[in-house]
Amino acid sequence: MTDLTFTNVHVIDPEAQKVTFGAVTISSGKIRQVFDNKENQFRGETGRVIDGAGKYLAPGLVDLGVKVCEPGERHKESYRSAGRAAAAGGVTTIITRPDTTPAIDSPETLEFVTRRANEAAPVHVRPMAALTKGRKGAEMTEIGFLMDAGAVAFTDCDRVVTNTKVFSRALTYARSLGALVIAHPQDPGLSAGAAATSGKFASLRGLPAVSPMAERMALDRDMALVEMTGARYHADQITTARALPALERAKANGLDVTAGTSIHHLTLNALDVADYRTFFKLKPPLRDEQDRLAVAEAVKSGLIDVISSMHTPQDEESKRLPFEEAASGAVALETLLPAAMRLYHAGLIDLPALWRAMSLNPARRLGLDTGRMAAGAPADLVLFDPDAPFLMDRSTLRSKSRNTPFDGARMQGRVLATYVAGVSVYERAT
Repeated sequence: MTDLTFTNVHVIDPEAQKVTFGAVTISSGKIRQVFDNKENQFRGETGRVIDGAGKYLAPGLVDLGVKVCEPGERHKESYRSAGRAAAAGGVTTIITRPDTTPAIDSPETLEFVTRRANEAAPVHVRPMAALTKGRKGAEMTEIGFLMDAGAVAFTDCDRVVTNTKVFSRALTYARSLGALVIAHPQDPGLSAGAAATSGKFASLRGLPAVSPMAERMALDRDMALVEMTGARYHADQITTARALPALERAKANGLDVTAGTSIHHLTLNALDVADYRTFFKLKPPLRDEQDRLAVAEAVKSGLIDVISSMHTPQDEESKRLPFEEAASGAVALETLLPAAMRLYHAGLIDLPALWRAMSLNPARRLGLDTGRMAAGAPADLVLFDPDAPFLMDRSTLRSKSRNTPFDGARMQGRVLATYVAGVSVYERAT
């Protein structure tokens, strides 16, 4: 494996929460040393030398909660297309969801998707498995066997386990094995059929809506069960200000709890739906501006630990429907980094805090060694220009599905190159 040296780069260190100007050397797929040019420590190069020309070098993104539609719906997304999209978006590790057809709820299915991912994707792929069989919430899966087969976490995705006894037993079993359980904090009764967040906008548009309280109610229940069982728990999407006090209490009480949010809920709000634009229909629905700002502040403070794309491919037929009937979800593997730059340029979250949420924290929560900019860490890196402007054109996306809400939007921040174990998997054509 060829040694690699990056010179003249701004280095983002999410552990130290700082950006320095310097150089990074790579050997045998790992970071050998990080140099600060101001200290005059860097004395030479070995192997291939890349002049960063003042651009930014950071750990590759670890995207927690990516839907790849194998098995069952390869026409929406395959491991090959998702892997190419991830590489182009600076994502070096994708954590895949089990909401496939059939659900990934057995070691055999898990081994199939792992084999397919290793064959087709140029980036690391780590799969999650279903918490209950068929994601039906009635009978828990064999968590121990699935962990042996490589599952990094367990989740029923956007389906809530409504049977409290089943959920508590699953949490207890997971705790005994040290497994991480990921849940969707949304009261299923209140949110059933909802296409928007309740308020003036939804009323004027005549859309069925759900109160932000549905998120807090579900989170309160889950926190009580976590306190009862002692399980490791992660809330996949916290999107409302009302849920933040419950999350803060849980952490203050010493519960093993983390939380995430999606890049769309950080950068868009309910008004973006405008004239029933179905690419903006998400689950949970987009929130009011005050919720968006509160969640961004929670990411900045560290209360919310993870930012993910919540990449959910949908074909044209499922989106070209009336807003209420259209499928929820948007693709975001390629737009995660440039969308995050909106938060940086708006002064809401700085670059080290963004990378803490998009790379370091998800890797730590899943027990992965990546996401760090330090000697000995895997050389999974992204080189990018945070200031490069461009007009998003969904026809250029590498995903099979192109349901992005950013189509036609002016964006700032381009991925220049992506490296996995020190090997280039994407380089932007100049």
